[in-house]
Amino acid sequence: MFIKNYIKEVFGAVKSLWTGMRMTGYYFTHKKEVITEQYPDNRATLQLAERFRGEVVMPHDENNQHACTGCSACEIACPNATIKIINKFDILPDGKKKKAIDKFVYHLELCTMCGLCVEACPTSAIKMANTFEHSVYDRRQLTKTLNQPGSKIREGVE
Repeated sequence: MFIKNYIKEVFGAVKSLWTGMRMTGYYFTHKKEVITEQYPDNRATLQLAERFRGEVVMPHDENNQHACTGCSACEIACPNATIKIINKFDILPDGKKKKAIDKFVYHLELCTMCGLCVEACPTSAIKMANTFEHSVYDRRQLTKTLNQPGSKIREGVE
């Protein structure tokens, strides 16, 4: 019984190997498209897929305004505490307090590039960029503040 099962497993493994080699041989003899990117030789012509997720960025317009309201939905959605939002309260002319973002801290070294923060954001204030070269010598360079100095929330975003 043991030898019968052993021989069956060996033939199954050979069949599986043959199936894979047949597919490899087919692509070797029928060159339709090149799938492999010759990185870093092709940096000038490198085309990344639209669905590629690199790092989280917060776009600002020409007036240094962003759409982040400081609601912390992205911070809550992040599975490993990559995002930390520090809020402040601005006092409006009528005396009321309005929550505003003071700092949007993003820890790239902890990020799994899952994109849950982008999906959770109700104002689409953050997005995933196509950057992928993140090698640095000092780990502190991977902690980024996404809101630019002096930036404000864009008018009409609530």
